[in-house]
Amino acid sequence: MAPIERGHGPQQPGCHRLSRVVWRLYLCGWPQSFIERIPPGRYILASMSSKLTTDRAMILARGLGSRMQKDVDGLKLDEQTAKLASKGAKMMISVGRPFLDHTLQALLDAGMKHFCLIVPPEAPALRAYYGEVARSIAPATISFAVQEKPVGTANAVAAGREWADGKSFIVLNSDNYYTPQSLIELASAQAPATLAYERDALIAKSNIPADRIARFAMIDLDEQGCMRKIVEKPENPEQYARNGRLYVSMNCFLFTKEIFQACAVIEPDPVRKEYEIPTAVQYCIDKMGQRYQAVCVEDGVLDLTGRADIEPVRKMLAGHEVRFPEPKVELS
Repeated sequence: MAPIERGHGPQQPGCHRLSRVVWRLYLCGWPQSFIERIPPGRYILASMSSKLTTDRAMILARGLGSRMQKDVDGLKLDEQTAKLASKGAKMMISVGRPFLDHTLQALLDAGMKHFCLIVPPEAPALRAYYGEVARSIAPATISFAVQEKPVGTANAVAAGREWADGKSFIVLNSDNYYTPQSLIELASAQAPATLAYERDALIAKSNIPADRIARFAMIDLDEQGCMRKIVEKPENPEQYARNGRLYVSMNCFLFTKEIFQACAVIEPDPVRKEYEIPTAVQYCIDKMGQRYQAVCVEDGVLDLTGRADIEPVRKMLAGHEVRFPEPKVELS
């Protein structure tokens, strides 16, 4: 099974393109009250070229945000931003709107209709805010699942098993903004699958410095173009090049119910002592015989890891409109 390549640029050997994605106006199924709030000329995007495999997305919003809590020399934040940053609440930092609002809008534009936020046991402001959002985007739904302790991303995914209800679903980070186009490509793939970001395009279209991306996990593709493994912090990334291109994992997956079995049996990372998604994915590949499609994209991702990322992300999202109302809930 060959990976699916998306984005602009020449087709690469070893990857094949599915039919060209054609966009159409997608207003069907949304209540009139919601549609009326969309300014003229602004529409929800959807793909006509293939049916979505899923309309469900799990957003990992449980992490401690320890890197966001660290001060940066010479960088001053406004009072509300400083309060949220000191708590590690990355997804609620305002970039015009709370960062997670932008991610949720991108998911809605990609055709997602059912969401699960993985949250800590005590998150009253987050629950109150997105409880209000849920009412404004109905018939789309927002659910919450609790990860009791911050012991890794695989453990966070496991917390959403009841919500998943045996169906396939997308998983993504709450401190990353993925474009609707890339999310549609992933949601249209045959599950299970992962987004594979071409490294040069990721550098060009993201706020992430090249030296940081150089330390990101690489995707090792097999001879058929499926993911063989995710290689964390590779010493020599170039050895994983395919047809002269390197593909980076940005922790965005399309999972089937088998991921929960893997999350339940894997061992924690020997260094970080956490249960991590790449370990669970590797178990699915090695022990369960699953084939993960690599959906290759030439796209960017906005990353809100630390305080130095806030202003660059604000600038890059300045033209992005969130079309659902902003709840009047105190976040800081």
